Amino acid sequence: MAQALALVKRELGSDAVVLHTRSYKRGGLLGFGAKTVVEVTAGRGADVGRARRRANPSVRAAALPKRRPTITHADPKEHIAAGDLIRKTYAAAKAEIEKSQQTQTVAQPSAVMPVPAYVTAPIAPDAKQLADEMSAVKHLVSQMMHQQKSAAAPSSLPKGLSQQYATMIQQEVTCELADEVVNKVRRQLSEEELHDEDACFKAVRRELVTYLPIDKDATELKRSDDGRPRTIALIGPTGVGKTTTIAKLAATFKLKHKKKVALITLDTYRIAAVDQLRTYAGIIGVPLHVVAQPDEIQKALDQCKGCDVVLIDTAGRSQRDDQRLTQLTAFLDAAKPHEVHLVLSSTCSQKVLMEAVQRFSQVRTDRIIFTKLDEAVTFGVLLNVLGKADMRLSYVTTGQEVPHQIERGCPNRLAELVLGQQVGERSDS
Repeated sequence: MAQALALVKRELGSDAVVLHTRSYKRGGLLGFGAKTVVEVTAGRGADVGRARRRANPSVRAAALPKRRPTITHADPKEHIAAGDLIRKTYAAAKAEIEKSQQTQTVAQPSAVMPVPAYVTAPIAPDAKQLADEMSAVKHLVSQMMHQQKSAAAPSSLPKGLSQQYATMIQQEVTCELADEVVNKVRRQLSEEELHDEDACFKAVRRELVTYLPIDKDATELKRSDDGRPRTIALIGPTGVGKTTTIAKLAATFKLKHKKKVALITLDTYRIAAVDQLRTYAGIIGVPLHVVAQPDEIQKALDQCKGCDVVLIDTAGRSQRDDQRLTQLTAFLDAAKPHEVHLVLSSTCSQKVLMEAVQRFSQVRTDRIIFTKLDEAVTFGVLLNVLGKADMRLSYVTTGQEVPHQIERGCPNRLAELVLGQQVGERSDS
């Protein structure tokens, strides 16, 4: 900007007035290498003063007579090399300072706009944008280097195993985990089997299953040793589908397993949340109890003593809201559920999912439910999260329909999704 102002002074004289500035991108390819330029609109102070005295205040600048000052300046469309511009503007500024021996005052922009003199000067790209672009390039290069150095890189793998490795990487399985899986499979199969895609698929699927901790007792709904109904609480961030999921569980337990079910909701924060669950409860034919404070939950539990299963719906909490998480802990301490399932959306990135796991770890959680598998783009992140979280997968949901589109966590099924099969597909073996 200083370079541009100095050039304006040199072209229009010491009484030059800057009226408007704007910056924009020029050049580059797909956002890379583009230069930011600044455009300065200026005029002579004397011309501005005369225009002000003549103009009616209600008349817009665009309606004023266009009068070009007699000046000599560079062609507005002429490209000025950065080095030449710096030298010229520095010389002009130095001469101006030596001549005037005083600081020049730049007038503020006004509504009167004489014919502009344009000065275009390159400036440094936005620092944040540059940092983001460099970070993205660094991440891409790091991945490429890792694959080049990896013993399990596709170029060094037999054809059948190479395809499974590439699929896992496309599904966003971490490079380290994908390397570990294919190296184990490589030691297990014969040379002939390593070139058989079907044999490699089954072997990799079998190996992936060992990385998937599944809750094998997800449908075990017998009363606990303390004589209470099986009490199950669902917690998680906002918008992951807890209320719909709890309605699916209630319908499944009642219709499929012939259990007597009751619902308790703590979600009195969200608009119409209670009405939504009450509608579900009415359709399914189960009682619903609304609790607003932790000291009220024991009374609701007492009313459910004759049931086999009690499902507790909680309000969605941001994993960054420590105060709400503390309130959630108080509710769960009062309810003493036998199971606490953390509900997460499979459409989220691994970073978001791991942040939720870490922040909700202050609340006792022992199981994970992944929702919206039908909307997920990749499934490798689910494998990555389960590998890092000390919890088992209990259920997954594949749509919004109640009571359908919910299924018990199946390691073979999830492994198949990680290997590129679609949600609606099933392998024959």
